[in-house]
Amino acid sequence: MEATSALSCQSCSWIGIKRSGRRRGRDLRFPLGFGDGRMLQNVSLRASPAAEASHQSRSVELRISSCFKKNEESKSLHLGVDEALILKGKSEDVIPYLNERCIYLVGMMGSGKTTVGKILAEVLGYSFFDSDKLVEQAVGMPSVAQIFKEHSEAFFRDNESKVLRDLSSMHRLVVATGGGAVIRPINWRYMKHGVSVWLDVPLEALARRISAVGTESRPLLHNEPGDPYTKALMRLSALSEERGDAYANADARVCLQNIASRQGNGDVSGLTPIAIAIEALTKIESFLTKDSAPGRLSYLKSS
Repeated sequence: MEATSALSCQSCSWIGIKRSGRRRGRDLRFPLGFGDGRMLQNVSLRASPAAEASHQSRSVELRISSCFKKNEESKSLHLGVDEALILKGKSEDVIPYLNERCIYLVGMMGSGKTTVGKILAEVLGYSFFDSDKLVEQAVGMPSVAQIFKEHSEAFFRDNESKVLRDLSSMHRLVVATGGGAVIRPINWRYMKHGVSVWLDVPLEALARRISAVGTESRPLLHNEPGDPYTKALMRLSALSEERGDAYANADARVCLQNIASRQGNGDVSGLTPIAIAIEALTKIESFLTKDSAPGRLSYLKSS
């Protein structure tokens, strides 16, 4: 088996492994930003001689031809290739258990639901939707911030519930929900048609992310006083108090702090979206393969 792919990683926006036409091989594809600061010239997956002789493709040798600025970047590439292969393998493990059910990503604003959701959709062969974008399209307005300003948060939430209701009748979707979608029990009833996954990110990390890009698109933060980081952290802390029990109702929890600790680095900012996606698939598999899911409806029953 041989598959060769010449890639410019800086322009790639997808990830996965797929067959190369009639050739018995697969192309390895990487996510947006994977090649920042380096240039990947060639990736080749080639079967070992023993596997070729027996017409099997289980034993694979990975050969990489690249040009780097630093040795550290070469190490980073190898780690990234490993993550991509692990992600693909994990997706193949999970797909039979999903049985075409949708995946709903929940979490605070800035938690990476869209980025991780697109990776999951690509590797699973699903379609990706952002519920906020669907609400914007439904009401004919360009942003959630403008909907809040010209109508109200309640108006937005009503339309958000309608969008989730419509999505709940579909299959093979990854849906990135808005940060506040969890506050309405009716939304959980829609999401229980699929599998819900909470991306749990430390508040300090969220505040850094949001303050770095600005709060203009965050209607619940934009009018708060103070410097961007402080007002983001204070408001996120209040929202976390309000929504903590609701987020915990998700079928699976992906705790970024736990992933960073296992990697020997307490800073979640060093985690790649692929590593988070791998953890999400692992948690989904664990939920789908266990006999019961105690506590799943606790929030619904108490609301």
